Amino acid sequence: MAETLEPGATVNAVAARYGVKPNQLSAWRCLAKQGKLVLPAAEMPDEPMAFAPLVLCEAGPPQPSQPSGQSADRLRLVFGDVTIELAADTGAKRIAEIVHALGASSR
Repeated sequence: MAETLEPGATVNAVAARYGVKPNQLSAWRCLAKQGKLVLPAAEMPDEPMAFAPLVLCEAGPPQPSQPSGQSADRLRLVFGDVTIELAADTGAKRIAEIVHALGASSR
């Protein structure tokens, strides 16, 4: 969404680049203008923004049940060889902090 605000950018071109429907991107722009969608700010002014890719796929066959000792109310973050398990109710801010730290450590 932020890319559509850059000079010369069009909603249709940005939507096509990311495989998003233009009307969805326009809806996000409207929410941002109303203050209901807030773009994350970089910690340092000269630090580039990074976003996790959104991947949509068709529902596959049912996954096998969880191995014993692994709770279904857990959130698993996998970053290369690192796996972090969090409580399912972990706040978005904390998850973002962890993802940011993992990204910074890979540079």
